[in-house]
Amino acid sequence: MEDVIVLYPSPGRGHLISMVEFGKLILKHQPSFSITILILSDPNTNTNSTAPNYVASSTTQYIATVNSTTPSITFQHLPPISEIPRSTASPVELSFLIPLLNNPNLHQTLKTISQTSKLRAFIIDFFCDAAFEVATNLDIPTYYFFTSGASGLALFLYMPTLHKNVDKSFKDLSNMLFDIPGIPPIPASDMPGGISDRTSQRYEYFLNTATHMAKSNGIFVNTFDLLEKKAINAISDGLCVPDGLTPPIFCIGPLISSSNQDGDEHECLKWLTSQPSRSVVFLSFGSMGSFSAKQLREMAVGLENSGQRFLWVMEDGLVSAEELEKRVRELFESEVGREVRVRVLGFRDEAMVAQKEGGSSHVALAKLAQVVEANLT
Repeated sequence: MEDVIVLYPSPGRGHLISMVEFGKLILKHQPSFSITILILSDPNTNTNSTAPNYVASSTTQYIATVNSTTPSITFQHLPPISEIPRSTASPVELSFLIPLLNNPNLHQTLKTISQTSKLRAFIIDFFCDAAFEVATNLDIPTYYFFTSGASGLALFLYMPTLHKNVDKSFKDLSNMLFDIPGIPPIPASDMPGGISDRTSQRYEYFLNTATHMAKSNGIFVNTFDLLEKKAINAISDGLCVPDGLTPPIFCIGPLISSSNQDGDEHECLKWLTSQPSRSVVFLSFGSMGSFSAKQLREMAVGLENSGQRFLWVMEDGLVSAEELEKRVRELFESEVGREVRVRVLGFRDEAMVAQKEGGSSHVALAKLAQVVEANLT
């Protein structure tokens, strides 16, 4: 029977592309294997539901392109779900809830794949935590894929410890500092919004995920060793899971799309290519961000007043116009800004080295190949 590794990305194009690129890297080290990527079914059968349309036309085109260019990667859509998420669920809650509602279909799909192939590993997105119990009940080696960096992972792995030691919500603790292994102290007010209220459903989802991650066969992180040494060392040394064992950590980043999967080059990229080297500010705050009209105006005014070229992915607004203008000018016009740009360029070069043969991310993927080979015996 064919050896297969199954990947289970969270809904959303950004998570899907990262998982596909991860699959391509696995195939470089295990060319005899095949990769199956499971796609969650669309819950939008109720027009009153606020659930996102996960399989948008652009995603469908992307999947079709990957199918035609990388035949060792196949996509399998889970059957439609009958239960509709409640309309009051937040986007973060839906990211956890949709995989949970798909568990019955996932269970049957994994059983079917196991009957026709040798399922060597099941790698799930952080938000697909609900799949952990399904896979472990089927005795399938299960790994987590954390699309953010090691610093965020250190915080989430330490979350059960914080939950045990702190009996109040972070939102009620003002600027109380929390010491997290591997990262600078964090004021309670700066904790991620998803875990600010310990009575919320979102908090419960994150807490359960952190607990399950520590029990998994391993965690893949979209970073590289030289970028986050302290956080990576703290996790690897077991400091973030003081009450148990820490699973193996594989730093495999940065995961970057190897080509333009959508066809023609976007006009923004054409404009960027035509600009002088190192002259453009790039702003992006993630695909789940949102703008208020006031935030949008503040960002736009700050960028315009800075007098610098910019490329802005409109997702979120976090600072005032004056502060943004000050920071952009500082970045381009001051000695401190020059040092920052030099440092970033150094990280860019280190990221390229990490992916080359003998680099830290290349070695991490080789270790994955060894683990999978061990599962063959």
